[in-house]
Amino acid sequence: MITSILALISTYKIFFLLLAGLLAGTIDAIAGGGGLISLPILMLTGLPAHIALGTNKLQASLGTGVAAYHYFKQGLVSSNTLVNGLIFGFLGTISGALLAFSLNNHLLCRIIPLLMAVVFLYSLFTPRLGIKDRMPKMQENLFYLIFGFFLGFYDGFFGPGTGSLWIICLISFLGYNLVKATAYTKIFNLKSNLIAFMFFSLAHQVDYKIGLIMAIGQLFGGKLGAHLAIRKGARFIRVLFLFVVLSTISGLFLFGYDLGGNPGESGGLPAGKSPVSVVLGSTSV
Repeated sequence: MITSILALISTYKIFFLLLAGLLAGTIDAIAGGGGLISLPILMLTGLPAHIALGTNKLQASLGTGVAAYHYFKQGLVSSNTLVNGLIFGFLGTISGALLAFSLNNHLLCRIIPLLMAVVFLYSLFTPRLGIKDRMPKMQENLFYLIFGFFLGFYDGFFGPGTGSLWIICLISFLGYNLVKATAYTKIFNLKSNLIAFMFFSLAHQVDYKIGLIMAIGQLFGGKLGAHLAIRKGARFIRVLFLFVVLSTISGLFLFGYDLGGNPGESGGLPAGKSPVSVVLGSTSV
């Protein structure tokens, strides 16, 4: 009897993880923010905060990879353009993660929700933003030199809302439409996810069993989300984008200080440390 009940609970848990991965992957492929769904679900399974973060990077990397490949296959991304963004983004991510190891990110916990609020209001009151391509305000190489490094740095140092910031910068400065900006953002996010996953994996902070179960849902969700975004276009993405940005703002105000490091609260990370910095600390011992 007890064995049957445990088997039933295990079956429901697998189904729950698959469904969560599918939903997170779909939303993330369209407008980013899949972690707003997947990370709380992983925490609900009883995983410690560090392992939940590492496991999230595993399943997110697979879902983002599928979405990025789908966008690339549709011709929305130029290989030549990607190189600068990936190179400077990589340098920025590593620099941010290393700096986070030695600095307190409490100030960013206060600033980023306000910055995201500006992004939300700007997008909300500019309904034509990203509907179609516009003339760029900055040369591509210069853009990726500045924003590629800066956003990569931010992603390594703190992280939440990076995808939304990439989208709004690509639209505002390079004149990309929302679909194209989303396509490039998926590839830049994939780079950051893989780097973070590498650090978490080296520190043995990944539950591969749970992560791979959720990743199956992510694989289908990534493909479905990219398909819906391309088919339904910028107006469809815009609605979800606004929802994701607003959810990110809410999450940062409600939980940002725990992730930023108030020890003893909600299983938060050590004081002043970002998730990646904690792992860097673990691997350097």
